[in-house]
Amino acid sequence: MITWIQRCTSLTLLVGLLALQGCATVQTADARDPWESMNRSVFQFNEVLDNAAIKPAAELYVKVTPSFVRTGVGNFLGNLGDVWSMANSALQLKAQAAAETFMRINVNTFLGLGGLLDVATEMRLEKRKEDFGQTLGYWGVKPGPYVVLPVLGPSTLRDTLALPLDMQGDASQRFSDDATRNALTVTRVLDIRSGLLQTVDVVKAASLDPYSFVRDGYLQKRRNDIYDGNPPSNFDYGDGESEPK
Repeated sequence: MITWIQRCTSLTLLVGLLALQGCATVQTADARDPWESMNRSVFQFNEVLDNAAIKPAAELYVKVTPSFVRTGVGNFLGNLGDVWSMANSALQLKAQAAAETFMRINVNTFLGLGGLLDVATEMRLEKRKEDFGQTLGYWGVKPGPYVVLPVLGPSTLRDTLALPLDMQGDASQRFSDDATRNALTVTRVLDIRSGLLQTVDVVKAASLDPYSFVRDGYLQKRRNDIYDGNPPSNFDYGDGESEPK
């Protein structure tokens, strides 16, 4: 059976290939976003989908689920995510980060009731989020053009190509039962979207162009992710500069 995750993976790769083949000549004022016309169309599709289904589902999730339960769910999913973050810290030769994340996983799993409680943060074990896109960036792979993916939202060509491995590295996908995997995926979407309910509304209300606001914010965040929050002052996304080693 083809799972929801596999469908999304195939779709994102297809979008990347179509972009490379058909959109390279689109003119744009921003060198980071040569496929802006296509990206805006996908952005609008995602907006419609969000307003019609994802946002109402997230609002219902908040309404019917007690806050302490939502916190526990977020902690549990975060603990699963720490496994892949640990692996990518190791791939980036960040020994201390990998060791601390390993300790976080063990503390939260065994002392935090399987990850429902975030005991590790109270013990000042810093939570880090690392993915394979960041690992590729660490080893010098440039981000490439900005891409908006159907359903999944903002990305870059590098992060899109890394996405299938990120999905396979997700510990929640290691469960053998399809229903369990899909339930965890849906729960993660609701957990993430419910945490952004007020933020997204503020962005839409305050921004003259929400598309540009989201794009610029995403690219800045990914740059900070690659440099662990300390990008060089002379960093230029489009100057061909390599990512750090």
